[in-house]
Parts: sequence; C-alpha cells; structure tokens
Amino acid sequence: MSATPLAADAVAQLEADGVTTLIGTVVNPAGLIHAKTVPLRKLGSFADPGLGASPVWHVFAIDQAGIVFGEATGVVGDQRVRIDLDGLRILGDGLAWAPGSFFDQDGKPDPYCARGALTRVVARLADAGLSALVGHEIEFVLVGPDGARLPAHLWAQYGMAGVLEYEGFVRDVTEAADASGVGIEQFHPEYGANQFEISLAPLPPVPAADQLILMRIIIGRVARRYGMRVSLSPVPFAGSVGSGAHQHFSLTRGEAPAFSGGDRRGGMTADGAAAVAGVLRGVAEAQGIWCGSVLSGIRMQPGSWAGATVCWGTENREAAVRFLPGGAANPYGANVEVKVVDPSANPYLASAAILGLALDGIEAGLDLPGEITVDPASLTDAQWTEAGVTVLSTDQAHVLDTLEGSAKMRAILGDAAVDAVVAVRRYEHDNFADLSAEDLAEKFRLAWSV
Repeated sequence: MSATPLAADAVAQLEADGVTTLIGTVVNPAGLIHAKTVPLRKLGSFADPGLGASPVWHVFAIDQAGIVFGEATGVVGDQRVRIDLDGLRILGDGLAWAPGSFFDQDGKPDPYCARGALTRVVARLADAGLSALVGHEIEFVLVGPDGARLPAHLWAQYGMAGVLEYEGFVRDVTEAADASGVGIEQFHPEYGANQFEISLAPLPPVPAADQLILMRIIIGRVARRYGMRVSLSPVPFAGSVGSGAHQHFSLTRGEAPAFSGGDRRGGMTADGAAAVAGVLRGVAEAQGIWCGSVLSGIRMQPGSWAGATVCWGTENREAAVRFLPGGAANPYGANVEVKVVDPSANPYLASAAILGLALDGIEAGLDLPGEITVDPASLTDAQWTEAGVTVLSTDQAHVLDTLEGSAKMRAILGDAAVDAVVAVRRYEHDNFADLSAEDLAEKFRLAWSV
C-alpha cells in the first residue's frame, strides 16, 4: 500500500530532520505503555491501516508475565494500532514518536481503546456546547538501573541541592521537551528523596494525555544517559513519600469559562459548580480508574496530600478535589485539580472519567456541597458527619467491586474498558495482595517505567 499524500509529506520532512525510526505507543488498562517501531518509510501504513496487535495487549499485567484472558481478550483475533500523525513529534537521535489508538480490522474504533474512550467523552462535551483543557502533573523518583535507592545525603524537600545534584538531568530533560514541543510549566524537586515533579501546559484532553506519555518517554530516555531509571510507581519505597499524577481541568461554554465570572462559590458559574459536584459525587466509583493498583492504597492515606478525603476546597491539598481560583497568579484561569490520580492509572481513562463525571454533574444540575476550608484532619467527628465527608478506601478489592458495579463509570467509559481495568487489577490483588508494603514497593518499583 502506498503512503497517503499526507504521510508522504511527513516522511519527506522527517527524513530531512534526520529521522529514521518511528515509535508508536498505546497505553493499556494497567497503565503500561506498549510500543511498536517501524522504519520511517512505513509511516503511512502505521497510520492507515495500522499495525497488528493481539487483543491481549489490553490485559497485560504489571508483573511482566501475566495476561488476563477473557472472551474478547484471548489468543484469537487481531486489532490494528494506528498512529495519529497530528501527534507526531521528533525525539532526537533519529527517533520520532506518535500516539496510537486501537481499531478493528474494518477500521471501527475498538471499545477497549483508552484513547478512544477519551475521544468519545470529548465529543459528548462538544455536543453539550462545552470544551475542556487538561493539565497533567508528573511526580517521579530517580533510582538506579535496578531500581535501587540513589544517595540523597543533601536532599531537602523542594531544596536547591536536588537541582544541583541532578542539574544535567534537569537541563537535558528541559531541552529535550522543548525540542519535542512539550510545554513544561515548572520542574522542581519534590518532598521525597530524589523525587521530582513536572507540570505540563494545559491542552485539549486527548493531546494533553498524549503529551504526558511523550514526557514520560523523554524523562526515561534522559535518565538512562545518566545511568538512572525513573520510577513511576505510586509508592516507589514503602514508608516514604508516594507519587501522584494529578490532573487539572477547566471547562468553557463558548467563550465563557465555567470556573470564573459566576455567582457561585469562588466565582464559579452554575456549570462550574455542577461540574465540581459531579466529580466529587463520583470519586469513589472512579477510584479504581484513578488509583486502583495493588500499590495505590498504600499512598491513599490522609495527611499525605493524596486527596484521600472526599471533599472539595479552595487550594486545599488534602481534598480529593481542589479548586484553584483565577487571578493574576493563575495565568491559565480558574481550574480544578483531581488529586486522587496516581501514575499507575491509564491517563486517557483517568481524564475520560474526570470529564465524564463533570459533564454528568452539569447535565443533572447538581448542587455543590459545602466547601472544606481547613485540613479535614482538624474536623471533629461531629463536623465530619455534618459535612458528609468520608475517606477513600485503601482496600483494593473493595475499590474494584465499586468500579465493577458502577453504572456511571460504564456509561462514561464503556463496559469493555471498565471490565479490562477490573480484570488486570483483580489479577494484581489475587496474586500479590498478601505481600507486605515493602515487598510490593520493591517488586513493582519499575513496573510503570519506560
């Protein structure tokens, strides 16, 4: 099959830029990034009709060996991974990258495809007259090639020593991101030893998730040059700080932002308040999507800034849903952060769940519950009861049962996506839930790394 004119033009330009090899990636329900590579001349066929992939790609587990076979995810059948040429970026050293989506052999979108699920939610928003932007955060820990701790004698929370210890890594990541068209908003040492955080510029939901995957690839490549690896585990080391993958989102109806310029709490409009209420109402049902791994419950503890408390609050980092008001200090305008998401999540499904819940809230005209303006831990039992505040479960089996039975999540993501997430996470629970926190952290420290 000859390349389409668009693909032919892309090949010519990439050849001029020194590219010889193209990488296409997809993300499965366990949060694993899978890839295929082709010589640049095969770019056109990678875009259409795509490259073959077994349905079991959707149910590979995090232990590097497990496959959760199902009726539609077994040894029979074939799908196509198609790259999106609009998302193609140059990585350097002769490599280019593009995000991929799953289709069947007749060209129909695959119901298990996470990128497809997010695309459908974005279309629902558009049908309702709404558009969204999403900004991702990446928290990660630098470790040795085998996952071992690196020295941290000078490390201090958010300290300058962390920048100087890894200044080459920080510089090279920044330069590589800029060369690949990734918008870094900030890049700094975090609370945990050898932990960093990168905040990415907001984009429409699908390109935003694509950008996150590209950024993970970039930091993984740069870390290797320095003899290190990047742990994207929710709990890289038991007993120390966990890593989140918080997502910020904003909504606009026409030219009017939903989270500012209104007469509701914090300046929210009726749409904005209902959107926050929708996300808040669905937190427990979406928990299995946002942080459902066998390690996630260890991180999901009050007092750890993981959003373990089901409430909302303005600039409240202990709340599951944090509202950031607009103003001079917030150049992108008012937005909402969902703190529950961790790096084990499939980011496409996580965004789809957030935006789908927000839209449900708007369509139902939900009322926003009262705001929690203090650390929830400071509330008395009576105040907790009066405010209706709860804490998210740390029991993976309970979290998965809730997700499996959620009509809301099934309506937003589709049965196939929900069933696949439940399947791979149940595999984790059935095989590894009896391990200690220390053993879990050790075993899966590099499970989500690239």
